[in-house]
Amino acid sequence: MILSAVAVLITFGLVIFLHEFGHFLVCRRLGVRVERFAFGFGPELLGITAGETRFSICAVPLGGYVKPAGESLDDATGQPDEYFSQSPWRRLMIVAAGPTMNYILAFVMFFCVVFFRGMPEPSKDAVIGDMAPDFPAKVAGLQSGDRIIRVGGMEVKQWSDMAEYIHRSPNKAVEVEFLREGKSTKTTLTPALDSASGKGLIGIMPQVQYRNVGFLESNLEAAHQCWYWTAYTVNTLAEKIYHREKPDLAGPVGIVQMVSKAAHSGLEDLVFLIGLISVAIGFFNLLPVPLLDGGHAVLYIWEGISHRKLTVKIMTAMNSAGLVLLLSLLLFATYNDVLRIRDQRREEKKKAKAVAEEVAPKTEVPLSPVPAK
Repeated sequence: MILSAVAVLITFGLVIFLHEFGHFLVCRRLGVRVERFAFGFGPELLGITAGETRFSICAVPLGGYVKPAGESLDDATGQPDEYFSQSPWRRLMIVAAGPTMNYILAFVMFFCVVFFRGMPEPSKDAVIGDMAPDFPAKVAGLQSGDRIIRVGGMEVKQWSDMAEYIHRSPNKAVEVEFLREGKSTKTTLTPALDSASGKGLIGIMPQVQYRNVGFLESNLEAAHQCWYWTAYTVNTLAEKIYHREKPDLAGPVGIVQMVSKAAHSGLEDLVFLIGLISVAIGFFNLLPVPLLDGGHAVLYIWEGISHRKLTVKIMTAMNSAGLVLLLSLLLFATYNDVLRIRDQRREEKKKAKAVAEEVAPKTEVPLSPVPAK
C-alpha cells in the first residue's frame, strides 16, 4: 500500500511538475514575470519568495502550476513583463514548453530503461509473458508463464505459429493446449475481432528478452519510443472515430491502478510507465482543445496571422467550452475505470467460486435420516 502511494505521488508529481516547470523556464527566459510557482495544490505548507516569484510546496503533491503576471486578460494591466503583453509568437513558445518538457522526460525515462536494462525483444518461444485484462485468454484461465503447445489441434513450435493461427480465427472457438508446471491442460476460447486490423486477438504477449546496447542506440531507441507511442495514440483514436467505437480511455483511477501494478513489478516497469504517461500528457496537451496548451496555441496562431487581438469575450467563451469538454472527458474516463474494476472483480469472484467448487470435498447425503438411539 505504501509503495503504491509513493509510486503514484512520484509519477503524477514528476510528470505534471516538469510540465509546469517548462512553462516557468520559458517565462523567465522571455522576461515574463512569474508571480507564483507551486509544487502541488491546495494550502501552502512551505514557501519562499525569491525576487518577484513565490515558490510553494502545497498540501496535495500531485503536480503543480505556474502563475505568470497578467495571464488573464481581465487581470492584464499592460506592463511589459506581463503574459498578454507578449507577442502571440512568444506566448506560443511559453505554452509549447509544457508538452516539450513531457517529451523530454519521456525520452530520458525510455533512455534509462534501454541503456541500463537493455533493448527489449520478444522471445520466439510460445510462452505467455504479459496479458491484457478482459481479453479471451485471461477469461479462459491462461496465465503468464504458460507454454502453448497446441492451438486448434496444430502443434506450436514457436510464438509465430500460434499468432498466425489466432490472427486468422476471429470469432471462432479455438481449443488451446498449454503446459503449466509440467502439467498439460486444455481450454477453449474465442479470439476477439480487432476492427482496426481485422485479425483475431486473445490478449497475450510473448516473454521479453533484453539485449545490451550502447549509448547511441539507446538514444535512437528512446526517440523511436516517443514517436511510436505518439503515432500509436493518433492511429488508435482515428480508428475509433472512423469506426464509431467508444474510445477506451483511462482516467485517474485507471492510471493509479497501472502505476501501482508497475511499482510492484519492478523499477524498470515503473520508469517505462512514467515515460508512457509523460508522452500521453504531452500529446493530450497538444490537442486543440480550449484550456489546454494546444487550444491556447491555436488562438495565438490565429491572432498572429490575423493581427486581431484576443478579447475577454473570446477567451471566456473558449475557456467555458473547454471546461465543459474536459470535465465530460474526465467523467467518461472515470466511468470506464469503474466499469473495468467492476468487471475484473466479477471475473475474479467467478474464478474463485469455480476453484472453490472444484477443490471442495464432496459430502454424501444419506438417503434416509439416521435413526436415533
